[in-house]
Amino acid sequence: MVGFYTGVLGLTVTDGGGLGARGVFLSAHPETEHHEFVLGVSETPTNAQQISFTVGSLSDLKELYHDIKGYGCKIERVVSHGIAFGCYFRDPEDNVVEVYWPTGIDYPQPVGQPIDLETKDQELMAFLENMPATPSQTPRYYGQDVGKRLLASG
Repeated sequence: MVGFYTGVLGLTVTDGGGLGARGVFLSAHPETEHHEFVLGVSETPTNAQQISFTVGSLSDLKELYHDIKGYGCKIERVVSHGIAFGCYFRDPEDNVVEVYWPTGIDYPQPVGQPIDLETKDQELMAFLENMPATPSQTPRYYGQDVGKRLLASG
């Protein structure tokens, strides 16, 4: 598992992992975060439900998507959440992992419109821009307001 998370997802081992260690600490940003993820020692596979990692750009997401597919992981789905483009897949122990690029815009959740990361960036951005405004019971807290959240009057 350490090899998968370091070799494919690009995490860095920041601590642990020695003889008798209870776990290995991993970070995508070792200069600023000691760890975002810990692999514990266990005789049985993990059951993490979902693990999520962000990437810095749409091109980073596309590159990682190809690396994940190249490793042979099962891709569950690739979607636009409006607030993010996400790729969900199964790691070698069958945990659901999401890698996603935050779009920086507000969009009411939950939503998961299928997208194809083989599509040109301009088409994906147009898809994002053309997502319809959606009713919401909650105000915007995250992302830039681009008129996609229609607050219910009441």
